[in-house]
Amino acid sequence: MNGLRWTPGHPHALVAAFVMLGVPCAARADEPGPPPPVESPAPDKSDSSLFNPVPAAALRGFSADRPTKSFLPYTVDAGHVQVESDFAVYGITTQDGQKTRNWTVFDPTLKLGLTNSADFELQVITYQAAISHAGPTRTSASGWGDAYAKVKLNLIGNDGGKLAVALLPYVKAPTARAPLGNGAVEGGLIVPVSIAVPHGFTIVFSPEFDWLRNGTGPGYHGSTTFLVNLSHPVGKVWTVYAEAFTTRSFQHGDTPLYTFDTAASVAITPTLQWDFGANIKVSGPAPDAQIYTGFARRF
Repeated sequence: MNGLRWTPGHPHALVAAFVMLGVPCAARADEPGPPPPVESPAPDKSDSSLFNPVPAAALRGFSADRPTKSFLPYTVDAGHVQVESDFAVYGITTQDGQKTRNWTVFDPTLKLGLTNSADFELQVITYQAAISHAGPTRTSASGWGDAYAKVKLNLIGNDGGKLAVALLPYVKAPTARAPLGNGAVEGGLIVPVSIAVPHGFTIVFSPEFDWLRNGTGPGYHGSTTFLVNLSHPVGKVWTVYAEAFTTRSFQHGDTPLYTFDTAASVAITPTLQWDFGANIKVSGPAPDAQIYTGFARRF
């Protein structure tokens, strides 16, 4: 569901054991997960580009930045397109006597492979709604959400190996009207790191720094996010996930946010994934609970 991950950089989303912790990876033809370590040299794709697509036989294993909040360091092969989206997200938040319910319907991220180590990504949130109740008072808002443009630059491990690292700078365009968005341009940098560990587990770390508009008054402030995921395939098509997630804002008066997230994905075909999951508040200004389902498809 990372299309609607909750961080201060995504205000519209205000919305069990650790062995289910996981990374948002989809499936290859034979088993789920990110590209495995390879015994033979990977195909030479150094001359591939948007206008010189990678042939089907040389495509890397299918992976997606969902279902959880983390990103993977793998890019879409040059000249190919991938779509990742929630079908629907529902969240409920109770704070200071006010109950808020949030919905999001279809928030696709469109990915385009540019080179063997870079892709361009654009996320648009087509519809979201929030309904709040405080005693007899009811308020609501609905409409388009904000849009996010990202460029993923893989540094190592794109085509195999136990370690993969990427840089993922992003910028937010304030396309959502108040109160669904804050009307400000914001941005940040995410550094996805994936490590294959023994017994089929994969760990992903995803440190993130965001530059966000102040909640009150002019100016901007910094915010950091960190998460850790642990995943494992179950059979040939399923993968289970969960995630420990935290965000800390440097704006005066803000409190840290902590959630515990679980999910599962199934490979419908070698290039089509369906997934579902839940995010549970531990502490801080996060939704009490959030459930979602979505998909990823490579073309």
